Amino acid sequence: MNDGDDAGDLLRELIPQVVSNLTRRYGRFEACEDAAQDALLDATVQWRRDGIPDNPLGWLITVAQRRLTDRARSDIARRRREEAVAALAPPDGSAAPGPDDRLPSDRDDSLILLFLCCHPSLSPSSQLALTLRACGGLTTAQISRAFLVPEAAMAQRISRAKRRIKAAGGHFTLPPAAERAQRLGVVLHVLYLIFNEGYASSFGADLQQVELTREAIRLTRAVRRALPEDPGVTGLLALMLLTDARRAARTDAEGRLIPLAEQDRGRWDGQAIKEGVELTTEALAGDPLGPYQLQAAIAALHAEAPSAGDTDWRQIVILYRLLDQVSPNPMVTLNHAVAVAMADGPDSGLELLRPLDDDARIADHHRLHAVRGHLLEMTGDRAGARACYREAARRTASLPERHYLESRAARLAGDDA
Repeated sequence: MNDGDDAGDLLRELIPQVVSNLTRRYGRFEACEDAAQDALLDATVQWRRDGIPDNPLGWLITVAQRRLTDRARSDIARRRREEAVAALAPPDGSAAPGPDDRLPSDRDDSLILLFLCCHPSLSPSSQLALTLRACGGLTTAQISRAFLVPEAAMAQRISRAKRRIKAAGGHFTLPPAAERAQRLGVVLHVLYLIFNEGYASSFGADLQQVELTREAIRLTRAVRRALPEDPGVTGLLALMLLTDARRAARTDAEGRLIPLAEQDRGRWDGQAIKEGVELTTEALAGDPLGPYQLQAAIAALHAEAPSAGDTDWRQIVILYRLLDQVSPNPMVTLNHAVAVAMADGPDSGLELLRPLDDDARIADHHRLHAVRGHLLEMTGDRAGARACYREAARRTASLPERHYLESRAARLAGDDA
């Protein structure tokens, strides 16, 4: 790893602490987050040129404080001095930072920051974007590239999200105890969505966006450090590690998708699997038993199987039945159908798929057609499978998935020729 990589990784780790430190002291989340981003950009240039300073967090906070002061001075030029000073003043009325106020608090409020970014007043897309920027240390340009959105549009989305939090009365504090479990569920769901988008991009030319999966895992680790006894947090981290362990084997040298059954398991990350299995065991011992623990248990069974043929599909079927009781949704049904097909035959799996044709949440999704094609191929219905693969390819916005599905359809057409 070179110095540039070291600086980038360190910046992503420290920026949430900078935002947390400033917001806790001055109370203006929008201005503090903007100032932290300014400091990040300064550090990106200066650290890679001059090296990482001895106290990188102190350096970032000092620069961000100066940026915050600069912004206040700019406001003073446009408005009356009293209004600008009142806007900058910390909630406790203490003075704004001077040039020598450089020592940061050693308190890490990253969990509070995550709760704030996942404020219930925001849409899921806004929660996701704001989390990646304020907590993940990604720039607006990086986030916009990840989701194929123009940078200006992403900047507006993030700005609107911060204004909405302010209008909704969001404060830089942990939610009340009565709301905390529900709000934690939102935080974990946002991190889950970030990971999934990075692991299997829903659109574009790349199957995976490592930057997103890395950030999701790092942020989930941060949540676990704050809440080590929470089985849902532990389960989510385990699920991410076990899933990401397969990353290197999911594509060939040309970037073509390789399905799970055909992957070279020797390329899976053994250390990530070991940690993931240990965390899964710990999470399953906790209460209540939630969706992330169950998904982690399924991922662990895949990870521990020496080969695709050795997979314990019957145990996976049982876990999917439990998951369907805990968190019923069409994607769970879809994956349950695959497991049933592997354990009891494709006709049983196809039977489970039939109700999904009337479920508006998934009826038009490419994965339903892809799975049906796979199960029809297992029954020997090549024509039906080929039609499903072609329909799935038409519906997906992911180019690697489209090419894979088209190749499956073409292979079946060749077999029938």
